[in-house]
Amino acid sequence: MKYPKKLCINDYVFLVEERVYEPAEDTFLLAENLKVEENGDVLDLGTGCGILAVLAAKHARKVVATDINPYAIKCAKENARKNSVEDRVEFRLGDLFQPIRSDETFSLILFNAPYLPSKPSEQKSWIGRAWAGGANGRDLVDRFITNAPEFLSAGGRILLVQSSLSGIEKTMEKFADRRLGAKVVAEVKFPFERIVLIEAEPKSSGVSFRQ
Repeated sequence: MKYPKKLCINDYVFLVEERVYEPAEDTFLLAENLKVEENGDVLDLGTGCGILAVLAAKHARKVVATDINPYAIKCAKENARKNSVEDRVEFRLGDLFQPIRSDETFSLILFNAPYLPSKPSEQKSWIGRAWAGGANGRDLVDRFITNAPEFLSAGGRILLVQSSLSGIEKTMEKFADRRLGAKVVAEVKFPFERIVLIEAEPKSSGVSFRQ
């Protein structure tokens, strides 16, 4: 694979393949606010070039990173190797939670979702699928919220990035329906949009999401 782009975060170096989403403000918002418990288990959905998975591996016991894009998985594996964390990150190809076993749970689940309103034609390329969220921008966000609690360990947290263009209040309502309390913990403002980082966790300890 060819890696025409390279970026540095602190002491880490990341390569970006041309068919993989290039990290932008949404990625950096999550990266700057990423707090991982020592020896925690982290799930990074839609890992892209693997920035969040690599950063999480600094403290986590184990990181599982998934992506529907096979080029992203190859790129992320290379970045894990390049940053010497390949022994703590497992990469799996698949859509959202499809590659995750039913008995797996995580103390932290990360998702920089495809959140922008889009037309079907904009989802045909690998890059397009990384940002295109359907007609109202919520196709992937809603699917994620529906299923994420099933893979959250006791006392675990969720960090989700999305845009004000795809309905922040709707996301809060969806989390509440799943017995999760949610709040905006960081944001970046633009003239016509806010990109927000939402943290969600069970409203009370001992909540079980499994039937």
